[in-house]
Amino acid sequence: MTLLRQVALTIDGKDVRVPEGTTILQACRARGIDTPTLCYLDTLTPVNVCRVCVVEVDGSRALVPACSRPVEPKMVVRTDSERVRHSRRLVLELLASSVDLSLASKDVHGYLERYGAVPERFGRKDGIATVTQPPAIDNALYVRDYSRCILCYKCVEACGADAQNTYAIAVAGRGFDAHISTESGRPLPESACVYCGNCIGVCPTGALMFKSEHDMRQDGSWDESRQAVTTTICPYCGVGCNLELHVQDNRIVKVTSPLDHDVSNGHLCVKGRFGFEFVQRRAGET
Repeated sequence: MTLLRQVALTIDGKDVRVPEGTTILQACRARGIDTPTLCYLDTLTPVNVCRVCVVEVDGSRALVPACSRPVEPKMVVRTDSERVRHSRRLVLELLASSVDLSLASKDVHGYLERYGAVPERFGRKDGIATVTQPPAIDNALYVRDYSRCILCYKCVEACGADAQNTYAIAVAGRGFDAHISTESGRPLPESACVYCGNCIGVCPTGALMFKSEHDMRQDGSWDESRQAVTTTICPYCGVGCNLELHVQDNRIVKVTSPLDHDVSNGHLCVKGRFGFEFVQRRAGET
């Protein structure tokens, strides 16, 4: 076994030693420092687009993304300076002022509160084209609501080499016109999508959602406080992927997979993620 060389650095005034190749984010987490992230996920390649994880490094003119910057010997890092807090607050305000974050994860809402973000100072977002566009409902499995999309690229990475290798979606356009799109902008059923739903599994804002969840939210019956989550093994093949069954009123309403599972790493195929309806059919139904 080859032992990695240890790198000594300073984070928030504390001396830290971590293996060579460790990122600043990983070093911070090893020290218990809660560094916010939006576009980062342990199972995906860092793409450095959200800039919420930026930290201050002595000798660096600009703030650096902690998710992808490797540690260096004698590096001095500050994760909670006024400059860092100002930058994170501004990024969060810009995002929240231009898209609908009402269904974003608890972490995202926690970041907005922690950094005192006030999106309203950039004006009302009611008339912004991004927010006013209707959800795209063109299949029976999941809904795409780009009024909630923050362009974190997680769905693109999960559809690509990091998980599915389908490459059905990518970022199209530039500047204010940048958006997630299928190849040539064609309808999803005509694209290369295989409906694995791995894009849904990594989306942090609700821009991608199970059709079952969307419909229940529309009719007012969705209630996470009444849901139980049970972990089981996918019955469709012998790979052994873990499934998390979200059950409300004795019905499965959606299926996820734990990110830390050795087999699936949070990713599933179309059967594992969407093939749960057979459980809810009564005997004799076809």
